[in-house]
Amino acid sequence: MHALSSATALPIAGALSLCAVLSAALPAFAQTPYPAKPIRIIVPFAPGGPNDVLARLIGSRLTEAWSQPVIIDNRGGAGGTIGAEAGARAPADGYTLTMGGSSNMTVAPALYAKLSYNPLKDFTPIANVARVPYLLVINPRVPAKTVKELVAIARAKPGYLNYGSSGVGSMSSLAAEWFNAVGGTKVVHIPFKGTAPALTELMIGSVDLMMADMGLALVQARAGRMRAIAVTTPRRSAGAPDVPTVAESGLPGFELSPWFGIVGPAGVPREIVDRLNREINSALKGAELLKRFAELGYEPAYGSAEQFAAEIRKDTELYARIIQKAGIKAEL
Repeated sequence: MHALSSATALPIAGALSLCAVLSAALPAFAQTPYPAKPIRIIVPFAPGGPNDVLARLIGSRLTEAWSQPVIIDNRGGAGGTIGAEAGARAPADGYTLTMGGSSNMTVAPALYAKLSYNPLKDFTPIANVARVPYLLVINPRVPAKTVKELVAIARAKPGYLNYGSSGVGSMSSLAAEWFNAVGGTKVVHIPFKGTAPALTELMIGSVDLMMADMGLALVQARAGRMRAIAVTTPRRSAGAPDVPTVAESGLPGFELSPWFGIVGPAGVPREIVDRLNREINSALKGAELLKRFAELGYEPAYGSAEQFAAEIRKDTELYARIIQKAGIKAEL
């Protein structure tokens, strides 16, 4: 082999330098704007529930806006923790999202001793979607028409009144236990396997009171089968403006607003979080979504990713206090 002459080597060296420059520049040109492929939203519950309905509403709007399919991936089980774990372990590229909720994001850490994910460390909050007002409803035979009157009866006879819930550690049970804590009452818990059977027992008189999803309880209250005396949100709900809040009815400091929101795995790039947040907030202002929310009894939850993160932290602390004070224990 003969050594290259200096005249030949110079052009080759220049060509190699140019190739190196072009190679370094290729990633910048090759980057494709997000989203460049279908997006998957993991729903940690079975099809047909509120979590699923909201995910499909948001997914439909994202598809319209970005012309990319949004695939709903239902992974129910273990109180929503199986799907949440799958979402936490997904790649942090913005193409796998999770429809999280109060139950598996803020209640689960205190409720379950062995949880396979840390909601505060393993997820990127992206956008809160909906808040779920809960109604304090009572059987008409209970001689109370206000929160003050109900508290007075409960304090006078500890253990005399009972409350129904959709299960141990459910949002309805935690709301009632928070009522016990703030009101200084002792209302006995009767858990059921779901909200519907609990409301049925309340209507026939086996249960005295319940904290129930407004979308399910308000219809029965309007029909006179139960009495709605307060709503758990910090402000009166647009769905029932005539029903006062628990706080304004004599228990200041009481507030409980379960939510459903979109999260991604930890480490989703900031620009993707911002884009998703803007598009979801825009979708929440659409007439079709607002109409559907009103039918469900939900309220759209507008706000930044930072506000959503702060709400997750606040609720995690609140539910930990409620669960500890009530001595609630559950196993996966």
